[in-house]
Amino acid sequence: MLPDLATIPDDRHLEIERIFDAPRELVWLAFSDPYHLSQWWGPKGFTNPVCEIDLRPGGRWHHVMRGPDGRDYPADSVFLEVTPPERIVYRNAQLDDAVFEGNPPPSFLRVITFSDIGNGRTRLTLDAYFDTAANKDAVTRRGFREGVLESYDKLAAHLSTLGGEK
Repeated sequence: MLPDLATIPDDRHLEIERIFDAPRELVWLAFSDPYHLSQWWGPKGFTNPVCEIDLRPGGRWHHVMRGPDGRDYPADSVFLEVTPPERIVYRNAQLDDAVFEGNPPPSFLRVITFSDIGNGRTRLTLDAYFDTAANKDAVTRRGFREGVLESYDKLAAHLSTLGGEK
């Protein structure tokens, strides 16, 4: 069950938005299909040798991001809400301490909204909700915003191969 997101204070909420020159259905496809998601997910220089998605409430998303140094970062998430082609809500599982050398990023809730803004364009909004302000600060210090924006640059490039982002 989702918390009342409107009551979460700003010090526990982070929003990242980007407009893509691609129709909402195409942006949805890039997020919901494991093949397409594996082509662009992650910051610059990262790849995804494993990307498994069961896109339904209660379904799992397991992926492994491989860094430019060859190191693997496995992650698991559970989908809480899926409303094609409008919204995906998921929460990542707490990550393994050993993989992140005793400093794993915390678990937090993500709400991804796909808004058709006309003329074949899509506003993609990522709202991240944290259990504590300290968790938000920790994720921010790790470069979460910058990593997401780099990932969205890769998404724009991938969309261009699918007929979007001219």
